Amino acid sequence: MRKIRLGMVGGGRGAFIGGVHRIAARLDGRFDLVAGALSSDPTRARDSAADLGITADRAYADFSDMARTEAERADGIEAVAIVTPNHLHAAPAIAFLEAGIHVICDKPLCASMEEAEAMAAAARKSKARFFLTHNYTGYPLIRRARQLIAEGALGAIRVVQVEYAQDWLSRVIETEGQKQAGWRTDPAKTGGAGAIGDIGTHALNLATFVTGLGVEALAADLQSFGPGRRVDDNANILLRFENGARGMLWASQVAVGNENGLRLRVYGEKGGIEWGQEDPNRMTLTRLSEPKQILTRGGAGSGPDWTRIPPGHPEGYLEAFATLYDEIADAISGSERPLLPGIEAGLEGMWFIEAALASAGRNGAWISRK
Repeated sequence: MRKIRLGMVGGGRGAFIGGVHRIAARLDGRFDLVAGALSSDPTRARDSAADLGITADRAYADFSDMARTEAERADGIEAVAIVTPNHLHAAPAIAFLEAGIHVICDKPLCASMEEAEAMAAAARKSKARFFLTHNYTGYPLIRRARQLIAEGALGAIRVVQVEYAQDWLSRVIETEGQKQAGWRTDPAKTGGAGAIGDIGTHALNLATFVTGLGVEALAADLQSFGPGRRVDDNANILLRFENGARGMLWASQVAVGNENGLRLRVYGEKGGIEWGQEDPNRMTLTRLSEPKQILTRGGAGSGPDWTRIPPGHPEGYLEAFATLYDEIADAISGSERPLLPGIEAGLEGMWFIEAALASAGRNGAWISRK
């Protein structure tokens, strides 16, 4: 298969998520990173590009120059990964979409609903595609859970419980020079959201992806437990789904003892499923009045082959991320991949953030979709 020429905005020296995207893009051999505007600092941008083997003439100090120049080159990039902080998603995404270059954007979509609507307008006008990397949708057992629910194995969905618990912000490390904590707790860079934007959007997306249900209304109780912290670090949110199901979403970055505890439980009239991201190769399926079943990734009853290696060999976070990149490559090459998150998933996440902030500002009042 021909490799797709990839560029990257952000993700230079010291960045976390840029490295994850690069690993995911390389895993199945579908992409070749050939250009980048890896930092707003010209020296860091140049040095970061050299680290990655990007030639000097394709190491850009400005994403606008990159979009314009790459669009004009016969060997220009076909897709760009945007791995900057939230407030720097919209402008480059729009620039590359307008240049006819496919966009692969980290979540959440951006920093405000106004920016989100501008991005959506650009995506709808462009001949290029827009992809949002809600990577947890790439786990094989998450896709099996979605399939089971779509087939009616659980019956009508009644209850959805989803949580994403971490403890890395239990201390106010943003005041100690920790780069990730610094921007993720800066409302000017996150759009005012903390945990709800960083990990709450992942939890919401997982619940809606698996159940196939949209959220009609929510009521949020947000806290900032870190002294002086300007964004939420803990959230308890009630959800009302479009079919009448009810749900709860907990997102916390101050839950001591939790590392990346993304967990999902879905209960219908005929059965229930339970899955956790820290043990992603096992899922519990219980049918009413029957013994529990343990489904394993790639094992008996696990459904279609969304996996790379035989059962018993663990697959995890990077492989799930790489599944999205593999399917993005297919989509760019002309094969439709309906499970890929796109601009609508991004808009859903932005509504969730703004509704949660509005609800918390009104003492937990219910906020409905317009």
